[in-house]
Amino acid sequence: MKAHYEAAIVGGGQAGLSVSHFLGRAGRDHVVFEKQSAMHKWRDERWDAFCLVTPNWQCQLPGHAYDGPDPNGFMVKEQILAYLDAFAEKTQTPIFERVEVLSVEKSGDVFEIATSAGRCTADAVFLATSLYGEPFKPRCAERIPESVQQIHSAAYRSASALPPGAVVVVGSGQSGAQIAEDLHLAGRKVHLVTGNAPRCARFYRGRDVVDWLWDIGQYEITVADDGMGRKRHDTNHYLTGRDGGRDIDLRAFARQGMALYGRLDDVRAGRLLFAPNLGDNLDAADRVYNGINALIDRHISDKGVAAPPPSVYAPVWRPEAEPLELDLAGAQVGAIVWATGFSADWSYARLPIFDGTGYPVHRRGVTGVEGAYVVGLPWLWTWGSGRFLSVGRDADYLVAHELRRVAARRASGAAAA
Repeated sequence: MKAHYEAAIVGGGQAGLSVSHFLGRAGRDHVVFEKQSAMHKWRDERWDAFCLVTPNWQCQLPGHAYDGPDPNGFMVKEQILAYLDAFAEKTQTPIFERVEVLSVEKSGDVFEIATSAGRCTADAVFLATSLYGEPFKPRCAERIPESVQQIHSAAYRSASALPPGAVVVVGSGQSGAQIAEDLHLAGRKVHLVTGNAPRCARFYRGRDVVDWLWDIGQYEITVADDGMGRKRHDTNHYLTGRDGGRDIDLRAFARQGMALYGRLDDVRAGRLLFAPNLGDNLDAADRVYNGINALIDRHISDKGVAAPPPSVYAPVWRPEAEPLELDLAGAQVGAIVWATGFSADWSYARLPIFDGTGYPVHRRGVTGVEGAYVVGLPWLWTWGSGRFLSVGRDADYLVAHELRRVAARRASGAAAA
């Protein structure tokens, strides 16, 4: 580690390495600090049957667009890792792996960075640690009986790795819905605790819905557009790319024997207690599903596109009653998978850039502290931000901003001299 760098990047995922790509191309002396290993979340926090939910053609990391034989397919875990490893090798990032950044502070015109391997300074810092820091579990998990194994979705690998018995999956976002499907296909009895996650069709009117939304321009909508600022905290739609891609329909799972519940409210005396909102959760998800399809219908009509006829999803199952509790022992539950998301860890960033909720205040990744940037966040600027589709474009914008800042400072210094 050197004493000083022109730029330092905290985080060695796709966002951090994308920033490194553009800094390297500009000839900027920089370093990446990663407390695990590069791309470790893809390697260490994805289950065995994991696959992309967006088509391969959307893999557009800078200088490393997908060029495989199946652009409309969905890479599985090993293919994703090969794609990312090739990107890391191509980028030749100057990275310190297994080096944790303990603090970043501004001191005059430079940033002082303390790491587990020593200290350095930098003219600029790019915080690329995202919102997916530490696995989150609600405090009521502390009251789950010891006889029931608990793991977070980040540690889930396969149905066979869990103890015998039924499995409760808490959370119906992208990970929760796909893990519930994985367990269901393996023949396990699944109890799925639903939330407010929306759903989306995989294919509609002859094409992948992602292709339609790309044509419509949905991926180019920014947080600056009317009403889009709130999107930063929205839950992702659930669907899957498994086996060539398909819808995930929780109602269909229920018809096949999966037990569904409303929001988890508490744990008492070996019982899970639920809010009576299962029907509302399913109806809300279906409204989004049909709303997206209606958006596609309007596009097809407005543009005169030839396509198969439209359709509206009609529920294939409805709960006869709202289930309010589950006796873990009585239901022979052997494991609980907490698909309850992650909590961001910005504790190392001792910079005045956060709002009252702890979220960084920024405009397209540029914070109020000169030379400090955030990158890799969902909806950093567009719907594609943080994804393989647009994280490179976000990184390019921020590096260009930093280069202009440096040039302006040099010009100001020369003029003063």
